[in-house]
Amino acid sequence: MDGRGALSGDTDYTRPLLLGYILKHLLMTDGELADLEDQLEEFAKVEDFSMGTIYIEETNTTPAAFEALIEAVNRYDVTTVVIPSRLHFDALAVAHDVRNTFERATGARVVIASNTP
Repeated sequence: MDGRGALSGDTDYTRPLLLGYILKHLLMTDGELADLEDQLEEFAKVEDFSMGTIYIEETNTTPAAFEALIEAVNRYDVTTVVIPSRLHFDALAVAHDVRNTFERATGARVVIASNTP
């Protein structure tokens, strides 16, 4: 899980807070991870959000980052979470739709970084 808190020192409080989530085991290299983090941060800029923590799910601690994400969404009243692709939520569970369950449980919508309007 990324070491920054949901509200980092460079948080712009005039824009809504955006949190991110990446399922690391879907990636091949650390370079791909860095590229996805950059993609999520760029999405935040383009969509006029303030990028908070990007939660990185490690295989050996699953679902710790996801649980921390839910806690942060609830604590900071976050309305939007960004993921690189739907697969980053879908791969968490085989039996149910994690994205819809997450949205219903937290009230935050989940958006895909590549779907910039």
